[in-house]
Amino acid sequence: QVQLVESGGGLVQAGGSLRLSCAASGRTISNYAMGWFRQAPGKERAFVATINWSGGGTYYADSVKGRFTISRDNAKNTVYLQMNSLKPEDTAVYYCAADPTGWGKPFDGDYWGQGTQVTVSS
Repeated sequence: QVQLVESGGGLVQAGGSLRLSCAASGRTISNYAMGWFRQAPGKERAFVATINWSGGGTYYADSVKGRFTISRDNAKNTVYLQMNSLKPEDTAVYYCAADPTGWGKPFDGDYWGQGTQVTVSS
């Protein structure tokens, strides 16, 4: 079993930056695809970004492309989401997920974290 714990969320003004971390435990995620998803109030959970097992393939929602960067450090069993130029519409609970398939696209998350709140004020 893989446990995922997100951290790094908080309150930030529009135009600011945050870096989210997802720490995995229980087993190595070095051969897993990893992803970030978010859920805004009253909306379905939505795709943000995924990264394949090697880190060589990354995929982004159009709404965040050019502003967000997903990365991984397999030695630390950790995945990151660097969020720049934040907008109020980025406000959501952000969730980390793991897909043992490893490809990153399509992504089928078998393991999910508890989420971390990101709030962007205008």
